This record gives sequence, C-alpha cells and structure tokens, in this order.
Amino acid sequence: MAGATTILAFAILTLSAISVPTNSQEFSRKLKKREMGMKREKLSHLHFYFHDIVSGRNRTAVRVAEAASTNSSATGFGFLVMIDDPLTVGPNTSSKMVGRAQGLYGSADLSEVGLLMALNFAFVEGKFNGSTLSVLGRNAVFSAVREMPVVGGSGVFRFARGYAHARTHSFDFKTGDAVVEYNVYVLHY
Repeated sequence: MAGATTILAFAILTLSAISVPTNSQEFSRKLKKREMGMKREKLSHLHFYFHDIVSGRNRTAVRVAEAASTNSSATGFGFLVMIDDPLTVGPNTSSKMVGRAQGLYGSADLSEVGLLMALNFAFVEGKFNGSTLSVLGRNAVFSAVREMPVVGGSGVFRFARGYAHARTHSFDFKTGDAVVEYNVYVLHY
C-alpha cells in the first residue's frame, strides 16, 4: 500500500509540473505604459520649508552615530543624523504642515561641510496626501543654493524624477536649528 501511495504522489507531482504554463515562471516582461496608469506626464513645482530641529525637548533630528574621537575633521566627517522634520507652507513652525522629511543625513566630506542626504518627503496635505518623493544626493550646506536629485516616489509621484533646490532660510548658530526653503521640480504621471 505504501508503494502505491508513493507512486500516486509521484504521478500527481509530475502531472502538475507538466500542466503549469511556462510563462508563469517569467522573470520579466514588457508592459504598456497605460497598463501601469501612466498617461500624460506632468511637471509639478512644490514649495515648502524644512524645519531641522536639533535642540530642545522636541527634536526632529537626532545624531545616531559619529566618527571615533580620533577624527579631527572640522566638517564633523562621519556623523549621521536620523530625521523626521516637518515640512510647512511658510518659514514659521506654526505655518500649515504639508508633510514630513523622513530619512537621514551624514557628513560625507573631509574638506567642506557636504552632507549625504537620503530623504523621503512624505506629504499629508492636498492632492499629494499619502504620496512621497525620494531625494538622494549631496548637500553642500554653505552654498547659496544646493541641487539634489529626486530619484523616485510613490502614490501620485510613482515613476517620479526631477530635482530639489534647497536654500537656507535661517540657521541658529547657538542651537544648530535650521529652516531650509525647498523648491522641488518633479516629472510624474
């Protein structure tokens, strides 16, 4: 009886393997843009203020790592900060919040203050509510205007690409808190 059960099980497995269509094992396939909801591409301009609060009890940016104490770099080379910064319509923290900048930045330059930025702008307002934009790039902090690439997004910004211009609106040398004005130009469907 055990031999018959084994033969039956083997036959069922063999037949099921034969009946599986070969295309179910595809690694990739070509799609039409319309199948993915990609109609006409749009160019959007977003303008907001990024509040990086590193002091006080309600911090939105926290240093999570830094280089060994033997590091004598004037740029703080090697530090890493995790953020959940508010994005607002105006430069005051009391202005309407439109989203949050979530991610990290770290000092990645030995000779000048140059940050590696890896951020998601998560929007909570208007037609972009629930959508995100991802920024990954270099931020030369003391340049008047910094340009960083938008490398993707989600929701309304699926398949997004573009760039973000950052300009320091204010910086408190005593606390290290900063307000940065962002103009983001993004192509999306």
